[in-house]
Formats: sequence, structure tokens, C-alpha cells
Amino acid sequence: MIKYLARLRLLTLLGGLLLASACTASPETPAPFTEGDQYVTLPAPHERLSPAGKVEVVEVFSYGCVHCAHFAPTAEELRKSLPKGVEFKLLPAPFNDAWMPFARAYYAARQLGVADRTHLALFKAKFDDHYPINTLDELADFYARQGVDRAKFLQIANSDAATAQMKKDFDLLQKWQIDGTPTIVVDGKYRSAHVKTLDELVKLTRWLVDRELAGK
Repeated sequence: MIKYLARLRLLTLLGGLLLASACTASPETPAPFTEGDQYVTLPAPHERLSPAGKVEVVEVFSYGCVHCAHFAPTAEELRKSLPKGVEFKLLPAPFNDAWMPFARAYYAARQLGVADRTHLALFKAKFDDHYPINTLDELADFYARQGVDRAKFLQIANSDAATAQMKKDFDLLQKWQIDGTPTIVVDGKYRSAHVKTLDELVKLTRWLVDRELAGK
């Protein structure tokens, strides 16, 4: 009888330990995105578009890219919904001669203070309304229709400052190892990679932003 009670106490103790272990065990939830697949961590030192400030979300884009045109309205909603401490920026990609006028146009529009209000309109005019918008002169015509001084636009777009900015941005794109658009870079640290849909790109961006905010 004593042996039975001793065995019973032992089984009860072991059962309690197993129950406590089961209750306290908290296996980590698998990450929804995979390093080296949907995103990559860029090599240090991490270079941002701006040297300091809020967590930075950069969309690398081109007005010559139809996928960027499809993403633009969603990217705008993403920008508006980002939490405090996060800012959304655009970076034009001059990957080839055909895309250089679009990069110059963005620099001019930004300097003239009209980039925000003309961003979606330019995509719409080019890809939905099928305006011939490819050369810098055609871009100047578009901005003139938006109330921008055409001569001033061309002066800024063709300036040495715009050329220098394009070279500086292209150097950064190379450091970020970007070869396509649209691409998202978070804080100069994480870059989107093999995402299958634009919706997945948004979800990845939010997840990387949360990850970066949690680490600060």
C-alpha cells in the first residue's frame, strides 16, 4: 500500500510537471516571410535615402514601369496608413536610357512642389489614357497641363543638379542591389525580393516596418 501511494505521488508530480511544461511552452510563431525569398537583408553598413530620421520606406519606381502604375494607388494607401515614426519616400530608377527622362521629371516635379499631386495623374495619363509620354518634352507637356511652368520644368529637369542627383541615386540603387521595379527598401536594411503579388508586397512592407520599429 505504501509503495502504491509512493508511486501515485510520483505519477501525480510527473503529471503536474508535464502540464506546467505544456502550459508554459510557447514555440515561436513562424515568420510569414522568408529571408532570401520574399526579402533580403542588405549588407552593412546600411545606407538610407536620408541619413537619419524616422523609419524609412522607399519605393523604387519609374513612370515608365506599368507594374509601378498598377502599384501606385495601393502604395498611396500604404503611405497614408503607415504608423507614426515611419515615412514613405519615392526614388526614381534610371535603369536605362528610356527611363532617364522619367527620373529627371520626378526631380523637377519634387523641386517645384507638385510631385505629390501629379504622381498618380502621370501614371493615369500614360497607361490609362495612353498619352504619348516618353520624352522629356512630352513630360513637360504633361506637367504644363497640370499648371506647371513648362520652361521652368525643363530648366530644372535638364540641370546639372538633376544629373548629379540621378547619379547619386543610381549609386544607392546599386548598393541596395536593385534591378527591378517596384521594389521596397525599409530603412536601408531590408529589400523586397521575390514577391508574387502587389498585395504580398504591401504585407511584406508592413511586416518589415513592424520588425524595424520593434528593434528601435
